Order: sequence, then C-alpha cells, then structure tokens
Amino acid sequence: MICLHKIVPVAEMGPGFRRDDKSFVLDSADMTELLFRDDAYIRSCPARVTAADARGIRLDRTVFYPTGGGQPGDVGVLRLASGAAIAIVDTVKGEGPDEVIHVPAPGAASPEPGAEVTAELDWERRHRLMRMHSCLHLLCAVVPGGVTGGQVSDGRGRLDFDVPGSSLDKEVIAARLNELIAAGHPVVPRWIADEELAARPELVRTMSVKPPSGAGQVRLLEIVGPDGAVDLQPCGGTHVSNTAEIGPVTIAKIENKGRQNRRIIIAFAE
Repeated sequence: MICLHKIVPVAEMGPGFRRDDKSFVLDSADMTELLFRDDAYIRSCPARVTAADARGIRLDRTVFYPTGGGQPGDVGVLRLASGAAIAIVDTVKGEGPDEVIHVPAPGAASPEPGAEVTAELDWERRHRLMRMHSCLHLLCAVVPGGVTGGQVSDGRGRLDFDVPGSSLDKEVIAARLNELIAAGHPVVPRWIADEELAARPELVRTMSVKPPSGAGQVRLLEIVGPDGAVDLQPCGGTHVSNTAEIGPVTIAKIENKGRQNRRIIIAFAE
C-alpha cells in the first residue's frame, strides 16, 4: 500500500504505526468497525484515518456501506477538524474481510493517517436504497423459484427468477407485494453458524452466488410474520426496520431474459 501523505521519520511515529516499503500506515488499516452492520440508521460517526492510497481512504470505523450483494456503495462526505470536506463518491470493499475503502472525488485532497474526521452519509440516498433492498426481499417471498440475479438501485430494483414467464402476473405480484409492505412486518438481522446454514440449503435463494462462509457465522435477514418468517435468507446489506417504511411500489416491467429467466423490475410509486 502506498499512502498519499508525507513521510514521517520513525522516531516521530507513535504506537500503532508500522513501516511499509514506501509509506507509513496504521497497523489496523485493513480492519474497519462496520457500524452499519448493527445499526443501519446511524447517519454519521467520528473516525480516524488509518490509511490513504490511490484506491481511497480507510477509516478505523465507518457508517458507509461498501458495494456488495447487489447494493451500491454509499456516498457522502468526510469532514476534517479544519472544517474542510472530502466528497466520497463511492465505497468499495478492500482485500481484508472488514476492509472498507472510501473513494474520494477526483482531485480531492487526501488526509494523513491519524487525522480525525466525521464520516457523514448522503442519508436520503442511503434510506432509499434500504427501502428498495428490503422490498426485494419481500419480492422473494411473493415469487417462488431461484434467484439468478439482482440489483438495488436508487428508486428502482430488480430480481431475476428461474421461473416460466406464464407463471408471473404483474398485477397479482404488485398487489401481494404492497399488501406485505403495508402489513408492517418487522425486519430483523440475526446470525447463524456456518454449520447451520450448510444444514439448511433452502435459506439460500440465489443460484449463482453463495453467501460467504468460513468466518464461523453468517448474517441472515428475517422479515418476521405472525406465523413464522415472511422471508429469511443470508444478507449483509442495509435494511429498514419495518416493511411499512418501504412505501407503495409498482411493478414497472417483467422482462424475458431466457427460456426460464424472468426479470421483475420494481419502482417506488411515490
């Protein structure tokens, strides 16, 4: 990693620093406390810069969700103690399991490791992504069949299903989806052991992408119903806490993407 900051002599470095070939970075540069994992509603947090290089800025903790699982990375700003602001135009995963890279706007100044910042989300955009992501989980409860692809977008979303086209009725799907939304079902993340997930393959709806395992546990997203789960499947994304927060939606289109591959595109009605 080559950090974009001035070189500081070893004698001036405090505890927690190590020497790289061409730069100095904090030992914890590849570890980030993921605040969004436990509370998707945190809009900002104080943080400390652990490294900065050509890919972006790493912090010791963050509210920014990195691109993954079909959900786009967050955007926002990093505010420095001086009052200056660094625009963040994307957030991506690094090489480590909990490494998050905040991608600054082109030409933005790069903060030095150790700098104190406040990480602030573009909350309105994030909340729209949360609403749509939770809505796509409800769509899985409405449409039977394996999921072959999907994407959360700002104001829209899609899922591809391995089902024959004749089995999908646009009006019926929209009515059932809005019924589940209006019912106000709680949306709750929880964790299970790798072994339990392996013993329950029906929890994995995606056919081409399997949830990460090997860390000992996997995060599930449960939409709670009165008589059991409305939907329960692995997901590391950010979600609303209740389906009523999604608001009314429409089925914009159902497309034929293959012999038994149907794409359902959803949009917010308001």
